[in-house]
Amino acid sequence: MKLPTDLILGSPLEENHEQSLSEFVEDLRERIDRVHEFAREKLKMQSDKMKQRLDTTSTETLFEPGDAVWLYAPKRTKGRSPKLQRNWEGPYTIKINDLVYRIQLSTRSKTKMVDLERLGRYTGHDPPDWFVVEDPPPRTEDSVIRDE
Repeated sequence: MKLPTDLILGSPLEENHEQSLSEFVEDLRERIDRVHEFAREKLKMQSDKMKQRLDTTSTETLFEPGDAVWLYAPKRTKGRSPKLQRNWEGPYTIKINDLVYRIQLSTRSKTKMVDLERLGRYTGHDPPDWFVVEDPPPRTEDSVIRDE
């Protein structure tokens, strides 16, 4: 159905000239490329915005081997309010310094590998009796990290 404005200005869907199949395909390809480029720019902007927001909220706490830390490990106990549950375990000691840390609760316990975001600095005044700082072995590029 043509409206009065279509008669005056012309319909946006009408082509003023006939296109060959190859011209139509080329024009379609250019329009699709422009739309994809626009979408990529918007995705990059959103990705940068999300990274900036994460960087402002995250804390860059680096731990050294031998530091005492708490481990965030929430456990849901049936029948008890989450507010009253203990979400932090520890204190653990740091065994390696990397993006993923190896922690140990006591000298006889197994080590756990955890992400930096789950650790918090131990601020207690009296460390446990077993808490002894050991010098870590020197790390080389060829060394492989294995559980002890």
